[in-house]
Amino acid sequence: MSILSGKKILLGVTAGIAAYKTANLVRLFIKSGAEVQVIMTPASKDFITPLTLSTLSKNPVHSTFYDKEEENELWNNHVDLGLWADYMVIAPATANTLSKMTNGTCDNLLLATYLSAKCPVYFAPAMDLDMYKHPSTKQSLTKLQEFGNTMIPATSGELASGLVGEGRMAEPEDIVAFIENDILSQLPLKGKKVMITAGPTYEAIDPVRFIGNHSSGKMGFAIANAAANLGAEVYLISGPSQQKIAHSLVKRIDVTSAEEMYEASHAHYPDADIAILSAAVADYRPKNVVNEKIKKKDTSLEIALEPTKDILASLGKIKKQQFLVGFALETNNELEHALGKLERKNLDAIVLNSLKDKGAGFATDTNKITFIDKNKAQVSFGLKSKVEVADDILSEILKRLDA
Repeated sequence: MSILSGKKILLGVTAGIAAYKTANLVRLFIKSGAEVQVIMTPASKDFITPLTLSTLSKNPVHSTFYDKEEENELWNNHVDLGLWADYMVIAPATANTLSKMTNGTCDNLLLATYLSAKCPVYFAPAMDLDMYKHPSTKQSLTKLQEFGNTMIPATSGELASGLVGEGRMAEPEDIVAFIENDILSQLPLKGKKVMITAGPTYEAIDPVRFIGNHSSGKMGFAIANAAANLGAEVYLISGPSQQKIAHSLVKRIDVTSAEEMYEASHAHYPDADIAILSAAVADYRPKNVVNEKIKKKDTSLEIALEPTKDILASLGKIKKQQFLVGFALETNNELEHALGKLERKNLDAIVLNSLKDKGAGFATDTNKITFIDKNKAQVSFGLKSKVEVADDILSEILKRLDA
């Protein structure tokens, strides 16, 4: 999944021959999972039709301050458009538009929206060689970057005039890659490795039966996705789970038993900067696994159990640079048990939740947690979706990493 997934992108198209490339640019933004709206300058319609971009973006294309529909005039609010966007991209950005952006000239809907936008703005210059080299253009490029806009550099190649040189708009694939990389470079977990365990473990009794629990993995998968959205390289070690994840920064490692999770965790832990162990690991496993299915009998069945390896405690013993976070799902004396686990297993923080809280625990889409750090400082949160809880957990970790 791209870092642009779920983001709102406002694409501004101006009147240059490179406007024909915006059809592919819109398609790539949509493919990345973004929602796209397009604003065209009136003159840009000579190079590509609004129908094309509307069809590809699945949204109406805006061009004027109002649209006439029968007897009604529908106002296109440039302020609302500017506030809607997570990112604004102006491509192609002609010399004319660059000059207007620099000087605050506001003579069309695109320029009005640009001046109203609160989000990061990217612009991709496109013009002929001599225009690109002109001192006024160079001044515009410098000024716009000083204003906080980000330039996607033009490339060299054959231009519409037949000249060969600088001024060619970056290709759509390169524009998308540039924006993704720029966003990633500014994310707080960029360059960090995060290891997360999630889901249950299954401990075999025979080829058919196992000892397990009701964990769905939803919380761990939400944390993995949230960490990747913050730029981290994520190793998600998951027990048997029906949860799906499709993020380019998440590598999923599937395991079944506590022993397999132990081995995988120890393999990835040495390189981790943050380790969050949210998996519900079985505390016991059958001492002897039967190779054939146990047949039902009228007499009772006794299964000897032995403890599984304590993954969290074993990682706490070898902890070096890692920020180690555990989970405590309790049913009684919740805070007391969580604090004991925090100290006993040498953790940097523990996430406490209780099965007594309605909407918390296994298989739900919500959770209610208290984040406790090694100094016993507590932060409690109300009932939230697990996606929101994941953001809260990572926010608390980041505060302590920066401290």
